[in-house]
Amino acid sequence: MFIGHFAPALVAAARPKAAGLGTLFVAAQLVDIGFAALLIPGIEAMRIAPGITAMNPMDLFHMPYTHSLLGSLLWATVFGALVWFATKRRAAAIGAALVVVSHWFVDLLVHIPDLTLYGAPPKLGLGLWDHPAIAMPLEIAFIGAALIYYARRTQAPTGNRRLWILAGLLAFAQAVDWFGPKEPVYSLAIPATMLFAYALLAATAAWAGANRRIAGAMP
Repeated sequence: MFIGHFAPALVAAARPKAAGLGTLFVAAQLVDIGFAALLIPGIEAMRIAPGITAMNPMDLFHMPYTHSLLGSLLWATVFGALVWFATKRRAAAIGAALVVVSHWFVDLLVHIPDLTLYGAPPKLGLGLWDHPAIAMPLEIAFIGAALIYYARRTQAPTGNRRLWILAGLLAFAQAVDWFGPKEPVYSLAIPATMLFAYALLAATAAWAGANRRIAGAMP
């Protein structure tokens, strides 16, 4: 799951007093941002194992601090506190924290058993990465439904042009993830690419969400 993780961010952003769309895009991928950052010094680890799943060659064998349920809850708590400090809005903080936690549950659908509850076995995952005919339409459905919901629930003085640019970028990023060339071995290019992609998508989401308001609440 890649862009499907942003579906909860779009839904949360359509709620009154929510954090900004860019902030919620960061929340949606915060544990993967943390994972990429922790890969660089070797605190968490992965390797490339072609064929480990039908869709993804990454063997995510050590990620207790980001992809455990307990770890996700801790990341969510810290991020929610930061959002509360920045906005002084309880609803924004709670919504952002819930979006962070949603990442683990969405991953649970697609990962093979490499997720944990608290950083130790049992390892969990329903394994939809081995079933592309299910995983790919499911991802498209997640993000498509969320984009439509967000578009209908919010308005912008300039219309939806920026939002559809964001949608196009999401589609491009997902196409590269599915069909683009894969790194043959692990290198620091992998976390660097991850961090660049998340930063670009979050910045574009912040731009697309700027000046949007809940429908019916326009001044």
